[in-house]
Amino acid sequence: MNKWMQITVSKGILLLSDFLSIFLPILLVFLLLGFSENGNAYFPGGHIDEYIYIHLSISLICVFWFGLRLRHYTYRKPFWFELKEVIRTLLIFFIIELAIVALSKLYVSRTFWLLTWSLIFLLFPLFRILIKKILLKWGIYKKETIIIGDSEKLGEVYQALLSEDYLGFDIKYVVSSNFIINKATGEIEVLTDDLDIISSLSLDKDTVQFVLALSDEDKLSFWLRYLAKHNCRSISVIPNVSGIPLYGTDMSLLFSHEMLFMRINNNLAKRSSRIMKRTMDVVGSLAIITLLSPVLLYLYFSVKKDGGNAIYGHPRIGHNGKTFNCLKFRSMVVNSKEVLDELLRTDPEARAEWEKDFKLKNDPRVTKIGAFIRKTSLDELPQLFNVLKGEMSLVGPRPVVADELERYQDDVEYYLMAKPGMTGLWQVSGRNDVDYNTRVYFDSWYVKNWSLWNDIAILFKTVNVVLKRDGAY
Repeated sequence: MNKWMQITVSKGILLLSDFLSIFLPILLVFLLLGFSENGNAYFPGGHIDEYIYIHLSISLICVFWFGLRLRHYTYRKPFWFELKEVIRTLLIFFIIELAIVALSKLYVSRTFWLLTWSLIFLLFPLFRILIKKILLKWGIYKKETIIIGDSEKLGEVYQALLSEDYLGFDIKYVVSSNFIINKATGEIEVLTDDLDIISSLSLDKDTVQFVLALSDEDKLSFWLRYLAKHNCRSISVIPNVSGIPLYGTDMSLLFSHEMLFMRINNNLAKRSSRIMKRTMDVVGSLAIITLLSPVLLYLYFSVKKDGGNAIYGHPRIGHNGKTFNCLKFRSMVVNSKEVLDELLRTDPEARAEWEKDFKLKNDPRVTKIGAFIRKTSLDELPQLFNVLKGEMSLVGPRPVVADELERYQDDVEYYLMAKPGMTGLWQVSGRNDVDYNTRVYFDSWYVKNWSLWNDIAILFKTVNVVLKRDGAY
């Protein structure tokens, strides 16, 4: 089976999977509620057939919407971006079906209808993930990819594309201004002016994905013309938008000019956004405190065994520069300050590590129970009460001490615009394994690009990071 056929088959399987994940729940609910015996109870007007036809039509239209309007079977989109479109679309068709049922005066049990749509919202994303994983394992969803870019950006672009397994990009070649690297063999080929990449690399121009990451406008124009001349169909451009807030940004094309007009929005400055974020913080923190109350009590008494306070508050800089006590379970010995001072005085390597990141990988102050709660991030659970009080948020920049603000330099204003978070981009992107400048970048990026959906995505990623214990010490 050639590459074009593989991609076509994978599109068909995804489309069929989407249809079944919308239509099958109605049959599952029939079985769950014992339709053969109690059918009349859920459809007192005898409108079973009518409702099935309505739901079948909704299922078909929804799948066509995913294909024709959102291009889910044609374009490759990052997981969290695609999931947001999926949930939004399902909500729209949920409301449409509700309106049709209400206006047509069909008698459908609310229990039956709500169970059906609850299963749809659960099964649809799961089916998408599962089917794509299977197709990737079979190799038919993978798309041969060539990156063409500046040598200084190639590494960053390469790692970014590899981090999104969901895209299915199979990077075969990396092309720079004067060489080509075959990723399979590691061989380097010198790029000359008369080299015809399309023919020399034996590429299928109908299926290969080209990714252009070029800062030079002349080079970008050359490659766009070159690929267009050879009728290459799949071309993506990664523009240089470093430092520009992208989420909530409105973009339009100035007619007859090669120029994008971007309207920048500061989402966190909106009152409605702050209300939504605060609502999620209050509801979320209360729910987690209630759910984990046995764990909180157990840790409290376990930490308190050595005679010191179980919970301590350390001054941190919060929203608008206001200082607050950031709560944590004590993970260090009672005389931790004296131990640290002595270590920094006698150990130059430890002093250098502390001055670099304000952290020590092998910290002698940490107790046995402290090492465990740090590794599992359980020491941060008392911060739920900071969130409840409004001093912190579930998601936000890292809470820092006053001395660290100097290291934020020009980005310090972004840090002060938001409440510090229990988790954030830093925590789900390597935590202690990333350098300090990268942490600052993550914090400022989060504030500039805030959205409620980003917060939800970060919370789900945090669960995965904590379970894997990535970058924690």
